[in-house]
Amino acid sequence: MLRLTRQLQRNIKLSQLQRVRFYSDSKDKKKGIKSEDKEDELDSSEQNLENKEDEKIVPKDNSAVESESPEESSSNDKPERKDNEKEDEIAVKKKPSERKRNNPKILAKLNLKNPKDNVPEKVSKLLAIPLTRRPLFPGFYKSLYIKDPKVILAIQELVNNGQPYIGIFLAKDENSEKDVADSLNDVEKIGVFCQITNTYQTGPDNSSLTVVVYPHRRIRITDISVGKEADNTEESSPVKIDPSNSILDRLNKLSLPVATVENLINQPYNSENRLIKATTSEIINVMKEISQSNPLLRDQIITVSVQTGNLLLDPSKLADFAAAISSGEPSELQAVLESLVVEERLHKALVILKKELANAHLQQEISKEVDRKINRKNQEYFLMEQLKGIKKELGLESDGKEKMIQIFKEKAAKLKMPEQEMYKLQGLEPQASEFNVTRNYLDWLTQIPWGQHSNENFDVKTAEVVLDEDHYGLKDVKDRILEFIAVGNLRGSVEGKIITLVGPPGVGKQLIKALGREFYRFSVGGLTDVAEIKGHRRTYVGAMPGKVIQALKKVKTENPLIMIDEIDKLGRGHQGDPASALLELLDPEQNNSFLDHYMDVPIDLSHVLFVCTANSLETIPGPLLDRMEVISLSGYVAEEKVAIASKYLSPQSVEASGLKDYKVTLQEDTIMALIRNYCRENGVRNLKKHIDKIYRKAAFKIVNEKLSKDDVLNITPENLKDYVGSPIYTSDRMYATTPPGVIMGLAWTQMGGSSLFIESVLESTLKDDGKPSFHRTGQMGDVMKESSTIAYTYAKAFMAKKFPENRFFDHANIHMHVPEGATPKDGPSAGSTMTTSLLSLALDTPAIPDVAMTGEITLTGKILKIGGVKEKSIAAKRSGVKTIIFPAQNKSDWDELPEYLKENLTPHFVEWYDEIFAIVFPNK
Repeated sequence: MLRLTRQLQRNIKLSQLQRVRFYSDSKDKKKGIKSEDKEDELDSSEQNLENKEDEKIVPKDNSAVESESPEESSSNDKPERKDNEKEDEIAVKKKPSERKRNNPKILAKLNLKNPKDNVPEKVSKLLAIPLTRRPLFPGFYKSLYIKDPKVILAIQELVNNGQPYIGIFLAKDENSEKDVADSLNDVEKIGVFCQITNTYQTGPDNSSLTVVVYPHRRIRITDISVGKEADNTEESSPVKIDPSNSILDRLNKLSLPVATVENLINQPYNSENRLIKATTSEIINVMKEISQSNPLLRDQIITVSVQTGNLLLDPSKLADFAAAISSGEPSELQAVLESLVVEERLHKALVILKKELANAHLQQEISKEVDRKINRKNQEYFLMEQLKGIKKELGLESDGKEKMIQIFKEKAAKLKMPEQEMYKLQGLEPQASEFNVTRNYLDWLTQIPWGQHSNENFDVKTAEVVLDEDHYGLKDVKDRILEFIAVGNLRGSVEGKIITLVGPPGVGKQLIKALGREFYRFSVGGLTDVAEIKGHRRTYVGAMPGKVIQALKKVKTENPLIMIDEIDKLGRGHQGDPASALLELLDPEQNNSFLDHYMDVPIDLSHVLFVCTANSLETIPGPLLDRMEVISLSGYVAEEKVAIASKYLSPQSVEASGLKDYKVTLQEDTIMALIRNYCRENGVRNLKKHIDKIYRKAAFKIVNEKLSKDDVLNITPENLKDYVGSPIYTSDRMYATTPPGVIMGLAWTQMGGSSLFIESVLESTLKDDGKPSFHRTGQMGDVMKESSTIAYTYAKAFMAKKFPENRFFDHANIHMHVPEGATPKDGPSAGSTMTTSLLSLALDTPAIPDVAMTGEITLTGKILKIGGVKEKSIAAKRSGVKTIIFPAQNKSDWDELPEYLKENLTPHFVEWYDEIFAIVFPNK
């Protein structure tokens, strides 16, 4: 009677728990949570429920409980409610549309009051259900979630026909989603024989089934077959089953695999064995220790291992329980399940528990360390807040925000600047993300020199002396600077200007900084981002103002001299066009209210003197060039270079090389040899490099040979190669005397002026029946190719008119070439030179010695104006030319050249080609 009462109470409690389980599963399904994710947790809850019910009625005589399994013993001091009250509570939680409960039918059909009652001792044919993650151990309830319609139907058939038995085996593939094993390779060989205690229809439209099973014993699977193949084995059961509804018949109709299994029993053992007792005691001690550090397992371990004694009397069940509550690897847990020798099973379970204990200790240490860090941070924060409060009460420290605002106000009081952002900062908390943005913005806003001007020097004489001391030549630039200063002298102030200095590298474009203004330089060569000019928006991380605002912050005045270097090399990228951004910056009519994206307030740049430098005007956009006042700087002739080297470059190199106290002499004739043989470029930058190299070599020689300060070291043209190597240029020009068909022209490049030879040759011997041809080489551009065609046409017309008996062009195959083929060449100014080259070839007559010419020619022989007169004159003088021919329209440009440049040059200014022919071929 006692046992019956206990069984009934347990069934009621278990039924309630399983209904709650189903209700929770239904909600989890709607949320997309798999039922299997909660199975382990629910299993332990079900086990505790049975243990608590059994504990209420455990008799004092231990013999009464020796035959019970672990799930039947526990303690529960709470009073029970009536059955109808429990049913009412469940009815509230239950949603009939979502599930159907079959448990009463199961118990009614089987007439079972306990899962252990009337269980057949041998069932050889079963459904093999694979279980993922961990194996199932005898004596511990488990809920399964079935989705396969055939398997659901088979389970319902088994339950309805009084055969609620299945086999559960650990799946070898942990990602398997099968609901039934159809091959021996799908599952482990050893599993458990389970009885179905409850089933619930769940999921959308009751399409899935939740099955609660109770494992009874270990079994081994020997075969899996489908359909009729399973009929050839012996029948099983001591339970009476209707033959028409047998397991095989039902499963065969559904074409489901049927597993052939056999029971496994533990090998005999002596519970009094010292090894078994010691291992059992160690397992109990480890479980107690785990319960102190792992609250998730504490209730189960304490309930079973401390308050009950049946596990201590059954070591095999103790090993199963230890493995069931641990979180070991599936392979380790399966090894415990497969162990039929109790000593081995206990040992394997103990190993798993030891690992569990080590993990628990590690988790505990990590938790303690985290708690210590959190407590330390909290304590530091608390103490810092206390310290701030104490200092504030004592007046030792003011609020950081207020102090910052006070500093900004003091700066703003001295400047003419807007104050809107100041009020914005006052309304922000220091912790706000916008606080730092506003603070940085105010830093920039208060460091711009609002209304601050530097004193300017309007003394023309003083400025002239300074310019002459620092720079040689460059009269045009010096005159423009002096004009600028003179206007300021008369007006008392000057407006900003945009001056552009154009010339080859190394010709002194930066001399304008001698004005005495605060100076700032930045280069825009290769610049592709508009934000470098106009600034970034403040919303971007790391935003900064543009280069001009940075310049104002640096110089601390509103009227500095800002040099924008390499303006002809502006780039263009996906961030915008910087050349367009410079339009507003360099427009005197607009830059009095320049708007930087970062500052977002108008800034007056009308007092800034902008000086731009470029090597060529061709790459500067037209709208930008229109805003500039262009001053062209030409290269230097050899005499100017000698003067610059003697007066400026040589003393600087002596100082830089540490030779100030030594007697190292570099005479003018040596510098001239250096210029002619090594440094023929228009500027002096390369000349400075060679002079520096000479003095470094001299310093090395003094140290190496241990020369005294009284020893004199002369650097002469003869020993110059010992310091700078072999000469780069061995002659002044390509041809000392030009043969027929070769004429020297003059060209302008970004590096300055240069000589340009035109060569024309006859490809083959003239034949009376030969057809004429003309082709050219030497990397000519389209314009230059057109000039050569015009020259060829005019030369034929000129010969037909001047020398009608000469039929050279009627049969000649002519090849024209411009040397230095690796250098691209273009422009119309070589037209007259090409014509002269063709006529020289046709007449087989060389031009007069030392002559050079330049000028565009038309089909009628008109000579048109060209550019770069000064540069071309410098190139002619450097090449040793004595006679130079220019278009008549360039006479005014020649007249502006300094006398030292025109010295030893005989100019001729022509309007028609006939005049050139008379000069070059005087005997024709």
